[in-house]
Amino acid sequence: MNIGQSAPEFTALDLDGKSFGLQDFQNQWLVLYFYPKDLTPGCTTEAIEFTDKLAQFQALNTQVVGISPDSIASHGKFITKHQLKITLLSDPEHQIAEDYGVWQLKKFMGKEYMGIVRSTFLIDPHGKIAQIWSNVRVKNHVDTVLEEVRSRS
Repeated sequence: MNIGQSAPEFTALDLDGKSFGLQDFQNQWLVLYFYPKDLTPGCTTEAIEFTDKLAQFQALNTQVVGISPDSIASHGKFITKHQLKITLLSDPEHQIAEDYGVWQLKKFMGKEYMGIVRSTFLIDPHGKIAQIWSNVRVKNHVDTVLEEVRSRS
């Protein structure tokens, strides 16, 4: 993925079984973030921080959507437990993650496996990639993304 190229189309379901795709966010900015797993410390912090700043993003004509390979049921537990307000989409076959280049070989405690590399994409109202954050560290990330959106408004 490169800045300036068209964002890959996608279709995925939210908690209510509603289908979302890139076309649903035309004429507005989209923060599309990929995270490894519901209810884990870093992913929880990130989701709560995006929820806490959601009104600020929305005031800038920006929607926030998180994607992970977790099931809709898992997303439901995550949303309920932490009172999340952001949209979470399920990508159980990791096709969207592959299309965005974030399904990669990872290493943990000497073992290699395929998984999500925490990444965020800012997509402009015309469907083009405006900014990419790869190998995201959660601390201060949401504020960094919000500042980038503000600088483009």
